[in-house]
Amino acid sequence: MYYAIIGEDVPDSLPLRLAVRPAHLARLEALKAENRLLLAGPFPAAERPTAGDPGFTGSLVVAEFDSLADCRAWAEADPYVAAGVYAQVVVKPFKKVLP
Repeated sequence: MYYAIIGEDVPDSLPLRLAVRPAHLARLEALKAENRLLLAGPFPAAERPTAGDPGFTGSLVVAEFDSLADCRAWAEADPYVAAGVYAQVVVKPFKKVLP
């Protein structure tokens, strides 16, 4: 089953994100290599930034796991969690309908 992992960033998280981004992406690449990743990406802090980089407010990962407990364990082991990028992480079952 698919699960949505929604991480909500702490304020001014960009420096923390950049420091651990390679490790975060490596875990997503592993899911992709196993054909378990449906989508992943951050929520930009601004729709159309005009000056500087406003950073992000969080991230969304939708991936396949055997159970909710397995997904939660994977989410809690994310480098963004360990580095303090996320203020909180929500994990929910997800049903893909379209496309």
